[in-house]
Amino acid sequence: MGDSQTWTAAPSAAERARSVLAAAWSCSVTAEGGREEFVGAHTVAEDGQVLLDVPEDSALVTAAICAPRGEPSAVLEFADVAPVPVRKRIRARLWMAGWFTREEERLAFRATRVVLRQPSGAVVVGLDEFAAAVPDPLALAEAQLLTHLADCHADAVERLTRLVEPDSLHGAVRVQPLAVDRHGLTLRIERARAHGDVRLAFHRPADDVAQLTERMHVLLTQASAASCPRSLLRQRTDGDG
Repeated sequence: MGDSQTWTAAPSAAERARSVLAAAWSCSVTAEGGREEFVGAHTVAEDGQVLLDVPEDSALVTAAICAPRGEPSAVLEFADVAPVPVRKRIRARLWMAGWFTREEERLAFRATRVVLRQPSGAVVVGLDEFAAAVPDPLALAEAQLLTHLADCHADAVERLTRLVEPDSLHGAVRVQPLAVDRHGLTLRIERARAHGDVRLAFHRPADDVAQLTERMHVLLTQASAASCPRSLLRQRTDGDG
């Protein structure tokens, strides 16, 4: 994928859903047999279909065999957790309703409904759109990128606040990188009793880490040329705050 002159400043709901699915390490499954949590047990096909490895004695196996074909009988839930410690670390949740079929040693999930819930609200993602979408190219590297930025380049994060409207920084006690995708970087601005998010869009989308580095350098150059905002009030915070 190369640079495109026509692009949006944020991923679509389908792209965001596929990114959550691609990066998730665990999922919870609710079916007739109850609710089970699975860690490192699922893989994702190119079209977004979820394949689940489960123990033979799992209630899901029985539920998959006995459930009527074509009727929704299970719900998969995936949580998108911010890699950097911030308040309310769940950035999004992805729900997929449908049914399981047995395929050799695994259960294949056939989705009939896909719902993405973000702070802005819940969106129903069309099945065709979901199948055709691709995860963000930075989705699998995002956790490492953000933790490195927060742990090793706090000065750069503070410099980037020069690109934020002063009103958004009023009362801020801490600013942390919350998310990054090919279209931009999102900062979490925490106040004493509240928080807000600000998105800094890249001038062009980044299709790999090398391009992301260049896009970040552009933002930092713009920040260096901007007037310095009022210094942030600093206070020590432990954990998620």
